[in-house]
Amino acid sequence: MIDAAPTERFTSFQAFYPYYIHEHSNRTCRRIHVVGTGLVIVAFVVGVATLNPWWFLAMPLIGYGFAWVGHFAFEKNRPATFKYPLWSLMGDFRLFYETLAGRRKF
Repeated sequence: MIDAAPTERFTSFQAFYPYYIHEHSNRTCRRIHVVGTGLVIVAFVVGVATLNPWWFLAMPLIGYGFAWVGHFAFEKNRPATFKYPLWSLMGDFRLFYETLAGRRKF
């Protein structure tokens, strides 16, 4: 079982990821994360295609907006991004990939 509130900081993404998954145990929260991450990718592609910087500025608003709704409304926990911003972002993309690949339930 993963400690919901670790007392020591994680020293690697490999050690962090099981905690990340534990913090996304609510199915609706995971779904919202996957949709938000997908929309971030769409915003990036549209930004590159149009060279419109507003799409790039929208990316964190879309990503964090969806993720935080998932955490505060459904998971009822504090997003790990507050303590582990880079690893949480990496976790979002890994969760997205694992979901599309059929390794995680959507």
